Amino acid sequence: MHKIILPERPHWRDHAKEVGFTFADMHGEPYWDETSAYAFSLDQIESDLEDPATALHAMCREAVAHIITSEDLMERLAIPEAHRDLVVESWRRDDPEIYGRFDLAYDGRGPAKLLEYNADTPTSLYESAAFQWQWLEDQLAAGVLPEGTDQFNGIHEALVARFGEVFEAESDLHFTAVAGNPEDYGTVEAMGWAAREAGLGAHYCDLDKIAISDDGQFLDDEDRRIAVLFKLYPWEDLLRDDYANHIPGSGCLFLEPAWKALLSNKGLLPVLWQMFEGHPNLLPAFFEQDVGDAMSGGGAVAADVAKAFERAETQLEDGHVRKPILSREGASVTIFKAGEIIEQATNTDYAEHPRIVQAYAPLPKFDGFRPVIGAWIVGDACAGIGIRDDRSRITQDLSRFKPHYITA
Repeated sequence: MHKIILPERPHWRDHAKEVGFTFADMHGEPYWDETSAYAFSLDQIESDLEDPATALHAMCREAVAHIITSEDLMERLAIPEAHRDLVVESWRRDDPEIYGRFDLAYDGRGPAKLLEYNADTPTSLYESAAFQWQWLEDQLAAGVLPEGTDQFNGIHEALVARFGEVFEAESDLHFTAVAGNPEDYGTVEAMGWAAREAGLGAHYCDLDKIAISDDGQFLDDEDRRIAVLFKLYPWEDLLRDDYANHIPGSGCLFLEPAWKALLSNKGLLPVLWQMFEGHPNLLPAFFEQDVGDAMSGGGAVAADVAKAFERAETQLEDGHVRKPILSREGASVTIFKAGEIIEQATNTDYAEHPRIVQAYAPLPKFDGFRPVIGAWIVGDACAGIGIRDDRSRITQDLSRFKPHYITA
């Protein structure tokens, strides 16, 4: 794994405007950055990223099956009691999933370490699936990259195939996001594009324009019934909205399904460690309350959790991260090393939520920037990666997106 300085395509900004990539620059700063790219060997991709990510997803599904049997875990993950049956039934019905994104720390030597799972509303999809692939083709054509250079990127094709597996041809799907957010709309449109290529109908409606009919069905802004809804709106918010009360009787299939609320929650991380302690792609992780109880010798911490904490205590003392169970774009995250805060997010929007404690896996540093690997899961397998890097140790909303390639 190397970071290679490369010339930018002369007219890439014009191309970005043509294809609607309106957020390539945000708030006066570059978001898409092709002044350099990350290079991988094929073995690094296949052995250190693709196969482990696919295995991690299977482990996460095992975690869901475990969590839904435990009222204590549902409480710890802050699933509202009134809607726990909705989450459980969506799993028992096997409501289909489409996609998700693991965030991994990886330095080229492995094993990659799971930082979190963006399993419900992951963004950066368009950049990963489409714009970086166009970058590869253009740089190959220009002779900037040698013939035979590849990219780990079958994301769009996998999405098309997944929609075709789940839905009958000509089925109508609806897509929604909060109005006025170009990045969210880019993600929704990337999904709609894949659905249309799979032979499905894809209709967009702003989230705030969705209505409820007299008989309890969801309607779009043209009063059409919504039978399937892909929503770029997180379950942790939706389950606290008044609209959540209408979901069970609406007859609407949601994408991602309600059970994904258990995977997009950072409370998943201590559950995974409890179930698969010592797995090479996992970091020791615990609920903050359990850490306090284990250290004080009091409270109601379970004996097996206390023993697991003892085994991980030295690693956690060396460095750990405190994260709210519900948090996005690095908000309210604090990194400790040897008992001292070495970095803290300035965005504290999620500070009121319960937290987890996770062992610290430093991101590697290339030319002053620290990359995090986004491994995309489509269906049940890893289909590609996207990379974002930042000078900060905490990946944030304006961290830059970097293209990647596989050396010939």
